Amino acid sequence: MKIYLAGFDVFAEDAKKRGEDMKALCREYGFEGLYPLDNEFCEASPIFLGNLSMIDSADCIVANVNAFRGSEPDSGTAFEIGYAFAKGKDVFLYLSDGRTLRQKLGKTDEEGFSVEDFALPVNLMLACAAKSIVIGDFSDCLKTVRSYFSK
Repeated sequence: MKIYLAGFDVFAEDAKKRGEDMKALCREYGFEGLYPLDNEFCEASPIFLGNLSMIDSADCIVANVNAFRGSEPDSGTAFEIGYAFAKGKDVFLYLSDGRTLRQKLGKTDEEGFSVEDFALPVNLMLACAAKSIVIGDFSDCLKTVRSYFSK
């Protein structure tokens, strides 16, 4: 079973090592991890198309939706979640802070925009696309994926 590994980990200084570690953990759970940096492309359009191709070939997507560069998940990751959902892929999200958006941000954000109040830890468009939202780390999410598919 192939899992596309979405998240902002690709922007870390040690991104390639993180990817190798994540793929190794996938193997421990009996999965094949597909990491965006497995594409050796250096230009935007080929990276985009390569990642879409990997999502197409995956059985599901596991996405790191922790806050990145602000209070929301990485926008590229959000796109990948939507794309995977539209393609009928099972989506699993993980984040470390399980508080609701309202608990994290209050009734309005710092610019005065209202914050949704659906008792979800991420935007409803991400949360409702997911089979499961795991409060924990990547390993915890893989456990959930294994449990989900072993039913």
